[in-house]
Amino acid sequence: MSTSLPNPTNAVSASRGTPRIDVHAHFLPDFYSAALHEAGLSAPDGIRALPEWNEVEALKVMDALNVSTAMLSISSPGVHFGDDAKARELARRVNIEGSRLVAAHPGRFGHFASLPLPDVEGAVAEAIYALDELGADGVVLESNAHGIYLGDPRLAPLYAELDKRHAVIFIHPTTPACSCCARLAANYPQPLMEFIFDTTRSVADMVLSGTLEDFPDLRVIVPHAGAALSVLADRIELLLPALADAPARGRPSLREAMKRLHFDLAGVPVPHLLSALTQVADPSRVHYGSDYPFTPEAACHALAERIEKTPLLDDARRQGIWRDNALSLFPRLQTVSVSDI
Repeated sequence: MSTSLPNPTNAVSASRGTPRIDVHAHFLPDFYSAALHEAGLSAPDGIRALPEWNEVEALKVMDALNVSTAMLSISSPGVHFGDDAKARELARRVNIEGSRLVAAHPGRFGHFASLPLPDVEGAVAEAIYALDELGADGVVLESNAHGIYLGDPRLAPLYAELDKRHAVIFIHPTTPACSCCARLAANYPQPLMEFIFDTTRSVADMVLSGTLEDFPDLRVIVPHAGAALSVLADRIELLLPALADAPARGRPSLREAMKRLHFDLAGVPVPHLLSALTQVADPSRVHYGSDYPFTPEAACHALAERIEKTPLLDDARRQGIWRDNALSLFPRLQTVSVSDI
């Protein structure tokens, strides 16, 4: 499949198709970028530099991509840079800003609240405030919070509050808790490979630890077409009996969990990852994601064009990915008139 970018004529014609809901989009308020710089994280995860972002430009890009609503979240490295008190303050500030953006542009933005993990007490308090007071559409959790992965029992108090609210959890990858090789870490930005590996290990841990069974009303979105989970599911199932410390109830099935989890198509899922994902995921739980602005606008167009043209999807499944599946996950968007956007 060609990766050539669509020209402006293609972008205009695309606007006549199904308006899209983007579940994987980021925002970088000026004060958040400043906090990253202050913490020495101006090039987090080994990337060259933080992208520029502002709401006016974001709306222009959304219009060009035919995105009616973008669900905004803070990307890696989140809001906790080593100090619990500062992390709580920064989480509150970005969540209030997310709420402002939703209110200022009705129907155009949604918001996944940031939490100051690994400060679990602070994360519980912020989740309650963001969901109950600010009306956040869900929360974003990094694949690990300073070494706490998503199946860690220390997260149970947070999951309990989220489960009560049937909350959406959007998972975003981050740098692994430890480096396997200093040379690799120095030469290759973490998003190149390690983001995929860390997502895979963390979601597998979340499933195999029984978290999804203990908290059955959580609704979890796995990024980047499920990372490597689709191709590793059979191997993990095969080796489960070899685990000596299996709980009395037995290990949950990763294959069964893949039918319950939600997935976004940010990154480069077409053709290989999408082909694998369609074999294990519930097609009604697959969603469009752009990863803007960390994925530049031109690349967002090229990647969306791949989804539009791939023979792996029929029209009904494509319609679900662009919009209908997200409407089921975020019913408040059903009251938004596309003609008003």
